[in-house]
Amino acid sequence: MRHSIGELTRRTGVKATTIRWYEAEGLLPPPARSEGGHRLYDEDHLRRLGFIRHARELGFAMPAIRALLGLAGRPRDDCAAIHALATDQIAAIDSRLRRLQALRAELVEMADACQGGPAGACRILETLADFDHGHCHHHEHGVAEGNIAPPRGAG
Repeated sequence: MRHSIGELTRRTGVKATTIRWYEAEGLLPPPARSEGGHRLYDEDHLRRLGFIRHARELGFAMPAIRALLGLAGRPRDDCAAIHALATDQIAAIDSRLRRLQALRAELVEMADACQGGPAGACRILETLADFDHGHCHHHEHGVAEGNIAPPRGAG
């Protein structure tokens, strides 16, 4: 069965521009073309696109997805590399969760410290303006993703 890019988009939830980007990046093989030059995708494209989408939903980066696709194409190989990619992703998620928990704790403290009154005396605004994190108790939110600010005493 052949699918248009619009049908593939409807069935997978992946935008047409993203599908074309996956093709350009070699994550999807080039589809057949109609006489009019329109892309015609088959069931293998649909399954592969579903695989990519699910991997993205689980937070895998494109290099890991590329590796997983390569490994999926070698069903007789040992799955140790696949396991390693999955455990690396778990570690990355755990790291993000720790950072989000630190962010939440800091926001709770900021909100709890706000007693109302004029904005010029607002503890939340004062803490947000303190870009070197001198008022912060949870310095984890200034590091890791984005490296917004180094931890206190790091430089």
